[in-house]
Amino acid sequence: MKIDTSELSDNQSLRILRLYHLYRVIIGLALVGLTYAELDAQVLDLVNAKLFGYVSWTYLSSNLLFAAFARKPKNVLQIFSIALLDVLLLSALFYAAGGSPSGLGNLLIVAVAIANILLRGRIGLLIAAVAASGMIYLTFYLSISRPAASGQYLQAGALGALCFAAALFLQGLTRRLQQSETLAAQRATAVANLEALNSLILQRMRTGILLLDDQHRVLMANPGALTLLGHAQLQGKVLDPHCIELIKSLQQWRHNPTLRPQSLQPLSNGPLLQPSFVPLQRGAQLDTLVFLDDISQIAQQAQQLKLAALGRLTAGIAHEIRNPLGAISHAAQLLQESEHLPATDRRLAQIIQDHSRRMNQVIENVLQLSRRRQAEPQLLDLKYWLHRFASEYRSTAPANQMLHLETCSGSLQTRMDPHQLTQVLTNLVQNGLRYSGQKHSQSQVWLKLFRATDSDLPVLEVLDDGPGVPVEQLQSIFEPFFTTDNKGTGLGLYISRELCESNQARLDYQRRDSGGSCFRITFAHPRKLS
Repeated sequence: MKIDTSELSDNQSLRILRLYHLYRVIIGLALVGLTYAELDAQVLDLVNAKLFGYVSWTYLSSNLLFAAFARKPKNVLQIFSIALLDVLLLSALFYAAGGSPSGLGNLLIVAVAIANILLRGRIGLLIAAVAASGMIYLTFYLSISRPAASGQYLQAGALGALCFAAALFLQGLTRRLQQSETLAAQRATAVANLEALNSLILQRMRTGILLLDDQHRVLMANPGALTLLGHAQLQGKVLDPHCIELIKSLQQWRHNPTLRPQSLQPLSNGPLLQPSFVPLQRGAQLDTLVFLDDISQIAQQAQQLKLAALGRLTAGIAHEIRNPLGAISHAAQLLQESEHLPATDRRLAQIIQDHSRRMNQVIENVLQLSRRRQAEPQLLDLKYWLHRFASEYRSTAPANQMLHLETCSGSLQTRMDPHQLTQVLTNLVQNGLRYSGQKHSQSQVWLKLFRATDSDLPVLEVLDDGPGVPVEQLQSIFEPFFTTDNKGTGLGLYISRELCESNQARLDYQRRDSGGSCFRITFAHPRKLS
């Protein structure tokens, strides 16, 4: 018979083996104690007292050695050896104690049962066969020396049958338990994998997810929610002081769940969020699941569609508008050239010309939105390109306007359409000079080029020392047609951001602590833009 020598790694089997060691040590101590107290003659009808004593001490000693040095057997062969030796020693004790009437046959049944828990298949039945044949053979041997033992065959046969019955029953039971444990382990692994997958999905989702209790305490927040709300950690905290607008929307939803919650913007320069709420009943506790969707891109796309439609409409009527607009402007210019025109009328004619030019500029900007050409990114050396841009701008700038340039050491490259970058930078510089002139006689703008330490991307800052943008207007400066200048069109910053995004760059506004404004362009990596 081929014996399995595979490693024993089942923790449950190792625990049973340790209990088996303890059981055999206790039995060995009991047998030795029975011998030492000289009660064996009174309790047992011993055939050979010396043999019983020697075997008892051998049984105890071997069990102590096994318990000390075979606590974690490496393979099934070692367990088979332990079980076989246990059965052989118990069979010797069975013979020395006088056979079946001694009751030691029951210990053999227990040994066979435990061995068949640890051993599988025919190797376990081999232990049962050794025990059964040993009891029958020793009963036959006893009947030769002691004729009275000839009546023990039935008991010995019954004990042998019980050994096989115990072996088969426990092997079947163990097999079912193993199947149940295997199924439970598979399901536990599936649940763990599903939980890990759900956790990964929650972490990678752009939609923010919050779980709030009835006291508005954050029970769970995925990274998307933390990013959208601008916090590094919210779990375990009450949400009220961190995002009061979201709490107000939650209270309105609880008052009337049929109403759609209003969108909110927790961060001044952050995205526009659309919250939605779902009640979550967990036993007696009613929690609320909050979903935060970034609708900035959707709103931007809707705005682009609106402006595209406006551009097509403007393109359709531009000819009809420009003809009378040109006539009005030309007539106002002729009036100004008249020598007999009073000063007040000359001022009115100038107003007509100014507003005619402004209307024409609005038409041009809207037409530019509708027929804006596709970006053609090129690999640019930003330091060289900026020095050339600054030199050309200074050559045409008035004397009261100064453009400063600061660049870091090393080469900074990106991929961007140079014509669109010129348009963006010209608009930002002109805005900065205009607002700087509102506070100072000498208008100044600084261009600072450096590499961001966190993202390793090229960054260009356009800084001025003007009054800055008021806090209440920060959310609107990049919206189309929003302007604080009575001569502006309100499309400059919007077009600039659109041009940056078409080149995978990002345009943001940051207020300076020392006063003034800072428009920051974060360029794309030269290898990430195709």
